[in-house]
Amino acid sequence: MEQLLNLLNQFDALGYIIIGVNFLLLIFARQILMRVYSDPDEVSGFNRKVMIFRAFNLLIILVYGYYRFFQDKENKVLWLNILAVLAIIYFAYLSMHLAHALLVRQYGKEREINGKKRYISTYQARLLSIFSSIFIGVLALLIIIRFLGYDSLLEAGGVIGIIGVFLALTSSIWAPDIFHGLIILNSDMLSEGDVIQFKEGSETIYGLVYKTKVFHTVILNIVNNHRVMIRNSKLRDYIVHNLSKFASARGLRESLTFKIGYDVPTDAVKDLFETVYSKAKEDVGIAIEEQYELEYGINDTGDHAVEWVFYYYTKDVEKLMLTRQRLLQLMLDTSKAKDISLATPLSHVVETSTVTSG
Repeated sequence: MEQLLNLLNQFDALGYIIIGVNFLLLIFARQILMRVYSDPDEVSGFNRKVMIFRAFNLLIILVYGYYRFFQDKENKVLWLNILAVLAIIYFAYLSMHLAHALLVRQYGKEREINGKKRYISTYQARLLSIFSSIFIGVLALLIIIRFLGYDSLLEAGGVIGIIGVFLALTSSIWAPDIFHGLIILNSDMLSEGDVIQFKEGSETIYGLVYKTKVFHTVILNIVNNHRVMIRNSKLRDYIVHNLSKFASARGLRESLTFKIGYDVPTDAVKDLFETVYSKAKEDVGIAIEEQYELEYGINDTGDHAVEWVFYYYTKDVEKLMLTRQRLLQLMLDTSKAKDISLATPLSHVVETSTVTSG
C-alpha cells in the first residue's frame, strides 16, 4: 500500500488528468462510439473501431508512464512531444466524430430505414460538419507544430505550406466527390432511405440509399441484397430514377406488359386482368394500393401479338421487386386456369398470287 501511495504521489495534476481521462475512455469506448454512430450494427468494422479507440488510449497511458518513470531526464522532452502529438491527433479525431454526430442530431432529419429510425445528414449538417472538421484539423495542426518546436512564423508557415501543396496536388482526387456529395444533399432529390434505379453498363440496379458520405454513397442492392459503393461524382453522372419520390398521392405507378395473341378476345383479356387484380388485393404479400381501380390498355399491336399493359400503384417501394414477382406468378397461374397463353405466338402470312397468260 505504501509503495502504491509513493507511486501515486509522483503524478502531478496533468498526470492525473491524462491517466484518468484515457482510462475512462478505455472503459467506455464502446458506449461512446455507439453514441457517435446512430446505427452501430450497420457500421462496417464497428468492433475494429472500438479496438483502435481503446488501443490509442492504452498507447497514451503507456507512453506517459514510460516518460514518467523509466526514461532519462535528458530524453523526457522528446517523449513528451511524442505523447502530446499522439494525444492531439487522437482527441482531434474524436472531436471530429463527436461534432459530426451532434450536428447530424441538431440539423439532420429523422427517418426510418430498414425498419430502424436514425438521423440522416442534410446539406446543412454535412456542410457544418466539414467546416467543423477543417477547424479542428487546422487547430490540431497548429498545436502539433508548436509542440514540435517550430516557434517562428517562417518555420510554421513552411510546414503548413508543405501540407497545403500536398492537398493542392491531390485535390483532383478528393475534392470533386466532396462537392458532388454536397450537391446531392442540397438538391434533396436523393436522400438516405430512398429507393433508386439506375443503369451501370447493361445492368439495371435497384437500390436503397443507405448513407451519403463525404466521398462516396453506400447503396443497398435490394435485388441481390448486398452493398454497393459509388463515388459521389460518378453517381451524378448516372440518370437516377428516385422511386420513393412520387409524382402523385397514389404512389409509384408500375406496369407489367404481356404479349397475347390476336385470337384471344378483348373481353377474355379484360377478365384475366380483373381476376388477377382481385386476387392481388386479397394477398397481403402483394403491396399494391388496392383502393384504386384497375388500369390496363393496349401498348402496341405487333406482327405476332397484341402487347397489353397492366398498371398498379404501390407505396412500399422497398418491396418493389417482391410485389412484381408475385404479381407475375399470379398472372401466370390465372392465365393457365383460363387457358390464355402468355407466350408470344408465331404467325406466318403467306400471300399467293395467280399468274394469268394472255
